Amino acid sequence: MFEEINAYAKRCLPFTDDDLEFFNSVLQFKKQRKKTFLLQEGEVCNFEAFILKGCIRTYHIDHAGAEVTLQFAVEDWWVSDITSFTEQKPSMVYIETLEDCELLILTPETKEKLLARVPGFERMFRLMVQRNLAQTQERLFRTISTTAVEKYLDFLNRYPAIPQRVAQHYIASYLGFSPEFLSKVRKKLSAN
Repeated sequence: MFEEINAYAKRCLPFTDDDLEFFNSVLQFKKQRKKTFLLQEGEVCNFEAFILKGCIRTYHIDHAGAEVTLQFAVEDWWVSDITSFTEQKPSMVYIETLEDCELLILTPETKEKLLARVPGFERMFRLMVQRNLAQTQERLFRTISTTAVEKYLDFLNRYPAIPQRVAQHYIASYLGFSPEFLSKVRKKLSAN
């Protein structure tokens, strides 16, 4: 059960077997059914979850009542609301399973326990946050500087497995399109 998360950790830092054993001991295994909310707006996020199996969507509901997909997360990815988790304040997002999922969970308490005992994990989590910030900045840049077709092709290139796993209206929401507009973009591409 811990092979994937240990491989993830070792890609960040050369942890010892004892370090990884302690890491594994503070993780909680959890199965979640498809269409389960792990977090809803207004709740405080009490987890960081590593995905062993499944697909999860993070989204926000805007002032007009539309769902805006912020992230898809699949195997070997982490999911959480970092602001709510670290500051222990109410979340502005929903985190929902799109498939049956198997997760390894850290709570604020178990994460602090881990960082106190094995400080190297602080670096692993810092690297994760840096990568996430870099991806968020790249996404913002693509949003303001590329055409609809370029956005869609970039999404397919970066996340080739996602379109087979999620509904097209979720992808449209992620790209900032209406489902109808995404359909037009796809038709235009298939005509070329």
